[in-house]
Amino acid sequence: MESTALPTIEELLVQMGAAGRRVCEIDASEAGAGNISVCVDELPGVRNVFPLSERIELPLPAPSLAGRTLLVTGSGRRLRQIADDPAAAVGAVIVEADGIHAELLTSPRRAFERLTSEFNSHLGVHDDQIGRRNLPFHAVVHAQPPHLTYLSHIPAYRSDRAMNTAILRWEPESIVALSQGIGVLDFMVPGSQTLMDANVARLRDFEIVLWSKHGTMSRSDISVLRAVDRVEYAETGAKYEYMNLLAGGSGQGLTPAEIRSVADAFGIQSPWLD
Repeated sequence: MESTALPTIEELLVQMGAAGRRVCEIDASEAGAGNISVCVDELPGVRNVFPLSERIELPLPAPSLAGRTLLVTGSGRRLRQIADDPAAAVGAVIVEADGIHAELLTSPRRAFERLTSEFNSHLGVHDDQIGRRNLPFHAVVHAQPPHLTYLSHIPAYRSDRAMNTAILRWEPESIVALSQGIGVLDFMVPGSQTLMDANVARLRDFEIVLWSKHGTMSRSDISVLRAVDRVEYAETGAKYEYMNLLAGGSGQGLTPAEIRSVADAFGIQSPWLD
């Protein structure tokens, strides 16, 4: 059982490293693709790890994050390398009272010019979730799992109903781990305001959203590894679906009645129980 105590700066960086490594192990982050961020109320000792300071303007107003600290991966940093030297791959952002500016703290070993290009989407989700729920901790992970992304290239799968019917039927654990299912967005330009707005809205109803023809964004108010778990469960379901396509659709998968029996046994409520 995961602890409810807020992690230290050292523990958070270890978790981000483990999360980045796992995302890469499931082939969901090629080269510098993918990014991770966490947001906490406060983070004692952060200046010991990141002693260099500069003032920045946030890519969008984040009034709900005033006074909070975010750890964010740098643009172009390979997620698999975070664990080797997290201070080189991550920056700390302390949001000022106006919610518009922030102090960016980095290490002398900083190996990136700017924070991830998806920082606006991360920031928007953190601000929305924390503003609505007053969370002490929130994690966001963007990954590019290949089988999920491939299915989103097929128009017949590009809806909430079709995608969830496809990926929740292959493992009994899926309806438990992904009870809310996965939300599906149409293709939108990466890093754009349009994608950011749609992503924030969908992550109010889902804990993982598929950006069609691009990748996923998942969130957790428990741990960054829990956000990665959601990617892994969804990607595994998509892999089974892909294998079934290659086999001519001969696999039955779990029937709706079998999925419901699992949900009933574990007390799961889900909009995807037929």
